[in-house]
Amino acid sequence: MRAVKNLLVLYTGGTIGMLQTTEGLAPAGGFDARMREHFAQLSDAPQVHWTLQELNPLLDSANMQQHNWLAMRDAIVAAVELGGHDGVLVLHGTDSLAYSASALAFLLLGLPVPVLLTGSMLPAGAPGSDAWDNLCGALRQFEQGLENGVQLYFHGQLLPGCRASKLRSEAFDAFAALPRHREGERAGELPAALGYGQQRQPVNLAVMPVFPGLQAEHLRALLDTGVQGLLLECYGSGTGPSDDQALLDVLRAARQRGVLLVAISQCPEGSVVFDTYAAGNRLRAAGLVSGGGMTREAALGKMFALLGAGLDVDAAEQWFALDLCGERA
Repeated sequence: MRAVKNLLVLYTGGTIGMLQTTEGLAPAGGFDARMREHFAQLSDAPQVHWTLQELNPLLDSANMQQHNWLAMRDAIVAAVELGGHDGVLVLHGTDSLAYSASALAFLLLGLPVPVLLTGSMLPAGAPGSDAWDNLCGALRQFEQGLENGVQLYFHGQLLPGCRASKLRSEAFDAFAALPRHREGERAGELPAALGYGQQRQPVNLAVMPVFPGLQAEHLRALLDTGVQGLLLECYGSGTGPSDDQALLDVLRAARQRGVLLVAISQCPEGSVVFDTYAAGNRLRAAGLVSGGGMTREAALGKMFALLGAGLDVDAAEQWFALDLCGERA
């Protein structure tokens, strides 16, 4: 851990920099000047040297897509390799903040600098806003020194990027890393195909919760859209309608044609352990791989990083089962 001397602030949009328009709050440029004006008024402003870069277009994070993750990854890698920055702070909207933190955790494996994401529930300048507290707190983390890797800072908490989730839609303490069962062998040396220097491609991914009434035709219709990876949110420890042979057949056929099938638990503090129930064993036999105690955000980000690197389903399953950055262990 070392103090950061040359920080890039990557402003992607989000509530923190929004201004009022006739249609409501919307992302606005010029946040560099607003930051400098605010810090000039503070007697104890963070002293880390920073420069700000705006990502184009600025986004309400409800509009975040995979190509925006790739643009963030490209900007961060360029800042480190070409710009000489030794740390990156990403300003981001809260709706998809945990998704982006997880995706970047896997897209930036091996990056030799710390990356921190933050945002706010109210815009900077709004009465009682949490924006400046979160921003100043994040900058002070860089002053004190951070480990390499991707983390999320919010409401005074420093959270692992690959384990954080948004739990509340209005409270300032909106994010947490809930205790979940951790298991999984830590990966050894990563191949170049999984490192931060590897370009990725968009991936057709889907998420489907298991629910009473889920039918084989529901899954078939979804998979027939060309899905390359399906994240199935199962009950409890990884169970589902295992007495529905048609549904199991749809899953098995998808796996045979190269679709990555991953199971996680719907429970906020749950974990997939297929061996606990026969129902779980039947899902595994149909081709599902366990996500253990991974969050939805982490599982989706990991699938994106693995398949987006061009791995086939067998290799993706192999690396998915291993802990890459603390998501499983």
